[in-house]
Amino acid sequence: MSKEPPTAGTPFNLDKLKELIEMMEKNGLTEIDLRSGAERWQLRRGPQEVTQVVSAGPFAGMHMPPPMPMTPAAVQLAPAGSSVMPAAAPADDGVVIKSPTVGTFYVAAAPTDPPFVSVGSKVKEDTVVCIIEAMKVFNQIPAEMNGTITAVLVKNGDPVEFGQPLFKINLG
Repeated sequence: MSKEPPTAGTPFNLDKLKELIEMMEKNGLTEIDLRSGAERWQLRRGPQEVTQVVSAGPFAGMHMPPPMPMTPAAVQLAPAGSSVMPAAAPADDGVVIKSPTVGTFYVAAAPTDPPFVSVGSKVKEDTVVCIIEAMKVFNQIPAEMNGTITAVLVKNGDPVEFGQPLFKINLG
């Protein structure tokens, strides 16, 4: 929460501040911005939402939320008896790169192309490690971390679930 600097010698009105906070909580508000003459009270509670201003096209000048990250926030386990490998916790020897979507896992761009990565491959954040095809859309999946591939956990052409581990990687 912030308030523009008060005029010299004017203290913050803590009673007014408490009243504004109570009103925000009571009404479920996350942000208020009040102005009266040279005085301005701007309060925010909870995580601050990040927006970006669109600079071109039909939405120029509009504030838009940033694109969602491809990394899933939660892991879904496959139902019992499923042919899909269950999600496993990362081992001490590395972390896992997980599927950001449901689809079909491919190790290369085409059947005759070499795999993007294999065990022992060094990767950077922007290195494409595989493709997941969903509804005829081929999504390139980046490593999103620097390290060395220690295991490929899915076979070429296998269906994958959201959050399913695809690769193990040692960071560094």
